[in-house]
Amino acid sequence: MPGGRLSQQERQQIALGLADGLAYAEIARRLDRPTSTITREVMRNGGPTTYRADLAHRATERRAHRRRQTPPRGQGAPAQGYGRDDEAVHEYEEAFTTLLMQQGLPRMMARVLTCLFIADAGSLTASELAQHLRVSPASVSKAIAFLEDQGLIRRQRDERRRERYFVDDDVWYQSTIASARGVAQVAEIARQGVGVLGPGTPSAARLENIARFSDFISESILRAAEQVREVLYTKPEALSGGTATPGPERG
Repeated sequence: MPGGRLSQQERQQIALGLADGLAYAEIARRLDRPTSTITREVMRNGGPTTYRADLAHRATERRAHRRRQTPPRGQGAPAQGYGRDDEAVHEYEEAFTTLLMQQGLPRMMARVLTCLFIADAGSLTASELAQHLRVSPASVSKAIAFLEDQGLIRRQRDERRRERYFVDDDVWYQSTIASARGVAQVAEIARQGVGVLGPGTPSAARLENIARFSDFISESILRAAEQVREVLYTKPEALSGGTATPGPERG
């Protein structure tokens, strides 16, 4: 399987595939590339409806040029230390951002959240985020406000009275719980429709099936999340049959 950056000809093939309505996996198969490469390429260059090969190629060249010209990252940059390959970290950051975008997050919010996830310090300031992402403080502020509203991050002041932003260890649990509750709300509204449309009617039967399915999915997600959380936050000696008790309750 070929490696390296996509060529302009490959980008033209991607554009043609998108115009023909092909799935990312099929385009990747024809180019003998990983599906993730095609997904990341399209998502960071306008998405499937506005992707243009020439613009994508120029944008990639500009990004590569900026990386070559950019001085070493300052304090707080996620790729700092531990003998890491900066290019590999950058590619991973792009892949994680693309995945979050596929899950529904706007691009800037996805970039900020990824940056926080991979920060060794466990937190970053707005200035550090803006420096690493090379965007304006206003863009960071808007993304932070959105992520905070979603319960994905929290903020607190450090000893220098600067606001720092954190992604808690519990963030994925809380996000999963919120998702399960959203599915439960689908079940509730579907059952309201059964009463409005009349039991026994075709539309009511359809809504009842949606409600039953949603109930099952929601309950399964909640049960699994609680079970996994208990395992992750239980001390190893407790799991091996010792006398230790689970870690403190996390909200």
